[in-house]
Amino acid sequence: MSAFDYRNFDDRRQHSQSAKAALLAKFKARPPADDPEVIAKAKARAEIAQAREERAREREAARIAAELMAAELGWDDARLEDEVDHYLRRVEAERQSQEKATDQEADEARVQAPEGPWAS
Repeated sequence: MSAFDYRNFDDRRQHSQSAKAALLAKFKARPPADDPEVIAKAKARAEIAQAREERAREREAARIAAELMAAELGWDDARLEDEVDHYLRRVEAERQSQEKATDQEADEARVQAPEGPWAS
């Protein structure tokens, strides 16, 4: 049996008010929607979602192309699955190499760009 709670109504009411005040303070501390940082984060999330959807479309197109090729060649299901897996791995490797090259270019550009208040 749990211990009896001796708090009275005023204690509970005060605790409730302080909890509501803490929630309100937390809400007010959020940056506004037009804050550049919030906009940048939303843009980054949208780009990630778009890239994810694009990769899904590429995988689906690769799967369909492999199935059509298998149907033309008369392969069985096991061989079809092997070929689809191989093709998807190759497409993913190409995408990763392109991303790596893009990241390296961005890093080089960032290193070459002057920083600080004196840069113009």
